[in-house]
Amino acid sequence: MAVLKVGILISGRGSNMQALIQATSQQDYPAKIGCVIANNPAAGGLERARAVKIPTHIINHRDFKDRQAFEEALDAKLSDKGIQLVCLAGFMRILTPWFVERWRDRLINIHPSLLPAFPGLDTHKKALQGGVKFTGCTVHFVRAEMDHGPIIIQAAVPVYQGDSEEILAARVLEAEHKVYPQAVRLIAENLVNVHAEQVFIANAIGPANATFNPVTGQYSG
Repeated sequence: MAVLKVGILISGRGSNMQALIQATSQQDYPAKIGCVIANNPAAGGLERARAVKIPTHIINHRDFKDRQAFEEALDAKLSDKGIQLVCLAGFMRILTPWFVERWRDRLINIHPSLLPAFPGLDTHKKALQGGVKFTGCTVHFVRAEMDHGPIIIQAAVPVYQGDSEEILAARVLEAEHKVYPQAVRLIAENLVNVHAEQVFIANAIGPANATFNPVTGQYSG
């Protein structure tokens, strides 16, 4: 079985990167991590990657005259390493249309909301202020517009009365650590196709029923 070579871009601690590291350590997982690149020399995720012998590279955006020059260096390193799929994992840089198009349908991101709801920052604050009963996370192909692109997989988590932003963020993060490796697996197994800006997954099986929150009271159909 061919193994997909993944590059991960980080700016911080890399908790979603760690989930991918754990997944790729499994013998039957159809992808491996070819490199981890940080734009921040102090990114904590660099040490996590080095601890398991994954090649790491620092490409500090501050060392370049503009975004284009930075992204050209990023692209060159990814290409040199033979990367086939790029995973953003807490990468705190907005990528230009040039880079996004160069890696079109080979560049994915995870966002802590059920897109298209709550794009951008402060997602958990927005969810609590909006009074939603569910939020979650989304893995999607990246497009030039921030937090837009064909959705690959989503996970929903309940929002409980009394949740703080921190409590809700932890619940969503637990789901993120499950769905990101699953999205990479689906791509690596050639089950994902993009058509008319929608993702179609071969042999996909959906959930069997609806979930309610809160579960008290009378529901009628």
